[in-house]
Amino acid sequence: MKANKNVKKGTRRSCLPYTFLIKSLLLSAFILTGIQTLQAQEFKYTRPSWWFGASAGANFNVYRGTTQTLNATFVTPAAFHNGFGVGLFVGPVIEYHKPDTRLGFILQFNYDGRSGAFNRVDSPCNCPADLSTNLNYFAIEPSLRIAPFRSNFYLFVGPRFSWNWKKSFLYEQGINPAFPEQTPPADVEGDFSDMNKLRLSMQVGMGFDIQLSSRDNETQTVLSPFVSFLPYFGQNPRSVESWNMTTFRAGAAIKFGRGHRIPREEVEIYTPPKVVVIEPVVHFSILSPKNIAEKRRVKETFPLLNYVFFDLGSTDIPNRYVLLKKSEVSNFKEEQLDVVTPKDLSGRSVRSMVVYYNVLNILGDRMSKSTWTDIVLVGSSELGPEDGIAMAESVKKYLVDIYGIAPSRIKIEGRYKPKIPSEQPGGTLELTLLREGDRRVSIESSSPDLIMEFQSGPALPLRPVEFYAIQEAPLDSYVTFYAEGANVALKSWSIEIMDENGAVQHFGPYVQEKVSIPGKSILGEKPKGNYRVTMIGQTKTDKTVKEEIPVQIVLWAQPVIEEGLRFSVIFEFDESNAIMIYEKYLTDVVTPKIPKGAKVMIHGYTDIIGDEKHNMDLSLARANDVKAIIESALAKSGRNDVTFEVYGFGEDTNAAQFGNKYPEERFYNRTVIIDIIPQSPVL
Repeated sequence: MKANKNVKKGTRRSCLPYTFLIKSLLLSAFILTGIQTLQAQEFKYTRPSWWFGASAGANFNVYRGTTQTLNATFVTPAAFHNGFGVGLFVGPVIEYHKPDTRLGFILQFNYDGRSGAFNRVDSPCNCPADLSTNLNYFAIEPSLRIAPFRSNFYLFVGPRFSWNWKKSFLYEQGINPAFPEQTPPADVEGDFSDMNKLRLSMQVGMGFDIQLSSRDNETQTVLSPFVSFLPYFGQNPRSVESWNMTTFRAGAAIKFGRGHRIPREEVEIYTPPKVVVIEPVVHFSILSPKNIAEKRRVKETFPLLNYVFFDLGSTDIPNRYVLLKKSEVSNFKEEQLDVVTPKDLSGRSVRSMVVYYNVLNILGDRMSKSTWTDIVLVGSSELGPEDGIAMAESVKKYLVDIYGIAPSRIKIEGRYKPKIPSEQPGGTLELTLLREGDRRVSIESSSPDLIMEFQSGPALPLRPVEFYAIQEAPLDSYVTFYAEGANVALKSWSIEIMDENGAVQHFGPYVQEKVSIPGKSILGEKPKGNYRVTMIGQTKTDKTVKEEIPVQIVLWAQPVIEEGLRFSVIFEFDESNAIMIYEKYLTDVVTPKIPKGAKVMIHGYTDIIGDEKHNMDLSLARANDVKAIIESALAKSGRNDVTFEVYGFGEDTNAAQFGNKYPEERFYNRTVIIDIIPQSPVL
């Protein structure tokens, strides 16, 4: 026996809260009696009277009294009082109980574990001593079963006959803590003497039968959880000394029985009159702008994500991020990022991703100019904090070696999961994509020169970057198709667009009532065209409804250079409310920049992770949250001259602003974009 093991053992509780347990049993009884069948049903078979099965559970054994003379050859230096232990019981069960009666009987044959450990005592040498027991019995337990309410709840009470077949003990003694150089004595193992081979005691308890099978089956199954109390009288393990035990038992029985077929009465079948189902009405319509802007020059305020994502299995900064040489730093300018474009970049938001992939250079440049700023790099890795620290060290090394940032200004941490993880407990869908998003280094700072305006705290996006871009196929160039009532009447609907030469384009299927398609996607290279649009719906009763509508689409490059503004709000995974972070930003930064008579187009997006319908609803909820804040800010300033259009595109890859290949693209797709379009001048 190791001395230090015994010295550090904690004192066991001297007693169990009997009052609490008894109250719990009574409360359980009232709860179980309240669970009743709510509906009467007709069944093919009766409930069985005879049940056969097995029961298992745990014995919570409470030791009382005193023991010191363990057998003829060993007496402990100090007497042991009180103790506690948990043992297993398991065995077959037979039960007889006629349905809808109060009385029955239960017969159980159990392996009965009564092991435990006495509370630690100090021997005369001031040495800590422990005594543990290994007591096992074979028990026969006949009980009277009482169902007081003729329901699934029942009580049981009866005698117990148990035969002891295992009676070993283990005595361990440590050393006096005042003399740590002592050698501890050897552990003593043996069997108790003077054991009561046969014991007669009793038990009382309650249970509840839960039907696991239908009453339409001949063979029926019941799960019966139960609790019982085995009092101390008749449970003295030995014929000498005063050691006795009380046991609380909790377990469950699985029981099987065979019912008898119930003769079925002949019944007259009533045939109701045929009901004519009236199909819900769906109204199709199209809104096509008279003049569609081909391009628009936009001043974009682009949020800078404060995450650097790492490839699985690597702690090196991925080569898709722009990494400069020390000699190139002097030529780097945040407002001229086109000269440092990363490799293999494509997509409709190329300019935006150029900004993001320069996040480390933007951060290094800002920290070089603002020497009082500092940051914390938090590396999160599924392999553990050490791997996360290695990732953070890669980022720190780049900032220190290339931009000359003092190491003392950069602290690092390692975690298993980010503070705001994408993978949530209980999630089962597309876990690989979520875990790719959680393998990252988060850049945290409380320095106002680095984080978003009007914000405070460490876990916030970095200050956004402003740049000009030419916006291809702006949202107000989209042709909008409406299917009013589709949510109620249709399973899905689709669109066929035929031009003057008979060429047909197909779009869909869709489930939402409003769909927008870029005008340029329909026209292609043509400046205008006349089309016949057929909108086809599939009803929930598998009927097809069609409506054909003529429409003219004109592509017009406006003679006046139109300049718009664009802002973005980024959301975490599956989150519809990011307003606590962005409300002041939307109110104090975005809203004052909306000119009189402008149109504000708010469009929400999600990544491809999750259910398509859920993502569609989520993107629209996010867009409406943003609209509500801007509307409120305008109203407080006495303005009502702004027109709003709100769209939710969900995970639609044809409309998505970014790709979905890399985690950073999926993060940027979880966004709401705000396009502010000034009122066009009258020519």
